[in-house]
Formats: sequence, structure tokens, C-alpha cells
Amino acid sequence: MLEIRWHSRAGQGAVTGAKGLADIVARTGKKVQAFATYGSAKRGEAMAAFDKIDDKPILNHEKYMSPDYVLVIDPGLTFIADIFESTKPTTKYIITTHLSKEELIAKKPDLKDKEFYVVDCIKISLDTLGKPIPNAPMLGALIKVTELSGTPLLKFDFFKEAFKEVLGKKLPQKLIDGNMLAVQRAYDEVK
Repeated sequence: MLEIRWHSRAGQGAVTGAKGLADIVARTGKKVQAFATYGSAKRGEAMAAFDKIDDKPILNHEKYMSPDYVLVIDPGLTFIADIFESTKPTTKYIITTHLSKEELIAKKPDLKDKEFYVVDCIKISLDTLGKPIPNAPMLGALIKVTELSGTPLLKFDFFKEAFKEVLGKKLPQKLIDGNMLAVQRAYDEVK
């Protein structure tokens, strides 16, 4: 089973991102779960969202997991949330930050021996949408990192077409276009 944990603040779109990813992956015939833990969190409070993906029905509905990927879409949570909770040696991290990998390691030495990637999803979303909602760029980064890891979650072209359809259910064309630019930029800029 593939497990993904999102670290976010309420209002940054992690729940929507997790559910959107599940919707797209389900189109391939895989079994999926997407859920969050935030209780009555107000906008700005730390929260987590989760995806589980498998070829078989997923019978475990617990939030506890050993994630294969940890997505940190709020830069500050890198330092105040336990992003390493229940991870395994092979867990890969994608962190939203304007810092280089070296600068991030200097500020968070625990990352030194981890496989992690950086991309400035906040800047990308501000540039493409005019708002700091980094969930779409994080999805683009995730697709790229799974490719780099040798186990692609989805083909990028398939992801983009399916993502357009998912966005089309709720958003006007201008926001769909902005989100598609954000996804492409993050895919291209993840390091």
C-alpha cells in the first residue's frame, strides 16, 4: 500500500489536494482513501491529511500510517510539526520552501540523512493563482518525485488531463488554467 501524509494549515487546500489525488488515482482502477484530521480547526491551524492507495480494497481506516511520502505544504510546519512521525528509512519528503536544500538542512539538521525535495509551492501559487494555496503545485511536485524515485504514481500527461476534469467540477476556467500552470511549474521546479 502506498501511503501519503500531508502537513498543512487549515485553508491551504491539503484536504482538497488529498481528495483530488484520490479521485484521479481511482480512475486507474486502484483503491483509494483520502481523509484528514483537523477536528474543528480554524483557518491557519496545523492539520494533516492522508492518502492511501492500493491494488486491493483498503480495509484499514485508521489515520496511523508509515508514509511513503510526506508532503509539507506550509514551510513553517517543517520546524514545528513532527514530519518524521512513524516514517520509515525510505520515506521521501517534499517540502514547500524558498530555501535551498543546503539552507534547509542548516536550519533542520534532521533532514541531512533523509531523501527530500524542495519546491516553493507558495510562490508558485501566488504567481499563478494570486493566492497562497499550495495544494495544486504540491501535486505536480509529487508526480515528479514519484517518477524520480523510479515508481511513478501516474503518468504526468494522464494526471494533467484528469486534474483538469476534477477542477472543472468546481472552478471557473481562469482558476483551472492557473492551477494547471501551478502544477506544471512545480513539476519542473522541484529539486
